[in-house]
Amino acid sequence: MAALRLDLIGRYLRPHRRTVLLGAIALVVVNMLRVTIPMEVRSVVDELQEGFSYGAILRQAGWVVLLATTMGVIRLVSRQLIFGVGRQVEVELRQRLFEHMLRQEPDWIQSKGSGEVISRATSDVENIRRLLGFAILSLTNTLLAYALTLPAMLAIDPWLTLAAVGLYPVMLSTVRLFGGRMMRQKRVQQEELSALSNLIQEDLSGIGAIKIYGQEASEQDAFATRNRRYRDSAIRLARTQSTLFPLLQGISSMSVLLLLAIGSGQLESGGLTIGGFVALILYVEQLVFPTALLGFTLNTFQTGQVSLERVEELLQREPEIKDPPDPWPAQPRRTNQRRGRFEARDLTVRYQGAAQNTLNGLSFCIEPGELVAVVGPVGCGKTTLARAFGRMVPLETGQLFLDGVDVTRMPLQELRGDVAIVPQEGFLFTSTLADNLRYGDPEATDQRVEQAAGQARLADDIKGFPDGFDTIVGERGITLSGGQRQRTALGRALLMSTPVLVLDDALASVDNNTAAAILDSIRAQDDRTIVMISHQLSAAAACDRILVMESGRIVQQGHHSALIQQPGVYKRLWERQQAAQQLDAMAS
Repeated sequence: MAALRLDLIGRYLRPHRRTVLLGAIALVVVNMLRVTIPMEVRSVVDELQEGFSYGAILRQAGWVVLLATTMGVIRLVSRQLIFGVGRQVEVELRQRLFEHMLRQEPDWIQSKGSGEVISRATSDVENIRRLLGFAILSLTNTLLAYALTLPAMLAIDPWLTLAAVGLYPVMLSTVRLFGGRMMRQKRVQQEELSALSNLIQEDLSGIGAIKIYGQEASEQDAFATRNRRYRDSAIRLARTQSTLFPLLQGISSMSVLLLLAIGSGQLESGGLTIGGFVALILYVEQLVFPTALLGFTLNTFQTGQVSLERVEELLQREPEIKDPPDPWPAQPRRTNQRRGRFEARDLTVRYQGAAQNTLNGLSFCIEPGELVAVVGPVGCGKTTLARAFGRMVPLETGQLFLDGVDVTRMPLQELRGDVAIVPQEGFLFTSTLADNLRYGDPEATDQRVEQAAGQARLADDIKGFPDGFDTIVGERGITLSGGQRQRTALGRALLMSTPVLVLDDALASVDNNTAAAILDSIRAQDDRTIVMISHQLSAAAACDRILVMESGRIVQQGHHSALIQQPGVYKRLWERQQAAQQLDAMAS
């Protein structure tokens, strides 16, 4: 697993290898200067023992200042280069994640939880940025510091050097002891944070239902439980960190004290000059900070590796619904065959993990320009069929054809440019009404937007809005009524002028008269195939043909006048709806 993580780190850094190389060279120069400065101080101190020369001291001091200034400037450059790489990778990775999520099917996103996905695209990406910036910079700096400083110290006095750094293996063992625990605790903390984010996202999206059913207290309790679990995980990690870092600092300080104790004897015996002793103290002090920082660096490195795994888990997930490897040539079909004819041949759909098929061997043909209704009891597979038209569910080859072309061989963008699906709950974005209407065609003119709104019988409503088409509809269209939201979603699909229009109970919140007017307006476009899935059998009665579904199968089909004469599902549904309407009329 460690090799895999290093491979991932290398993959992320590879596009920026030139900048990384420049930063690494700058770090080498910084550490070489860091080794040089104590040597210069050693020379100054030793020369002072032989005799005082004001001019010589000033020259030496100026040289040390120049070296220190140069080192500071180069260190600043190295930090900007390497931290800049981390920032650039963060931007690129977040963009890549966003594009990857847009390619996934909606069912998977919803099952995963949007809060979980958001957490990985924000906090996890930020952790990776720290890994590729701070952690790599710090680790490289520590390795260079030891590689260049230890030889210089050994050259001054090997035994004092070994005594000074003799406690550092204890420090590294302490880091190793605490490192695994911190990594596990950090993973738990990130998972708890993701769960908390998911709960917040879900509750804010469902705030209306929470208010309607008076479940504020219940949701507060659920949030408090999640919040406490996150707090506990964070406290456990903080306790480990607060134990580790003081231990590292204490061990580092003991090294300096040990050097002072043993070095004093060396000075008395004459085995060490005062300048050499001062240089050793400076070298030990230089190693204290990177060594003490090693624990924090290791924690950042481990946290980043956990985040790498979480992000890679998302990036490695291949969508079940994607463009075919050998797509059907688009141009001939667009110029000669783009008519809107759908044919199903033994169409079967089973959702992942489901015990049985949702659609069981459907076979039918819908001709260009035909208005076909699909009806049936709740749970019979109508919505799945609607989603199959736009390939929003996984399909096998050779089962569904648009204008004679297997939809699984069509690029998704082309298929969905030919088939507009209007769901029952049309999602609206927090933008103007006009922007929501032209969402499928952002370049549409104002005239086309107004025309689509008129066909969806939305024009009169818009006249009553204070800002007209510039009215902000709010999150998910909260400022509009249910019927207005459905008609806005319908207008969005009508503006696209696709050969096929699929209405998945998209007129459920619209009264019968308005629904009839909308259908008449749509039917005026003779070149458009319309599939209307509806529970309103009165609207279905006006269609050219009706497909009746039950338990994932088509059990009847024909015109309304013929179906109500036949015993079966459609007649039962019609009689039940008529009885319900009579009861409503009597009650009113």
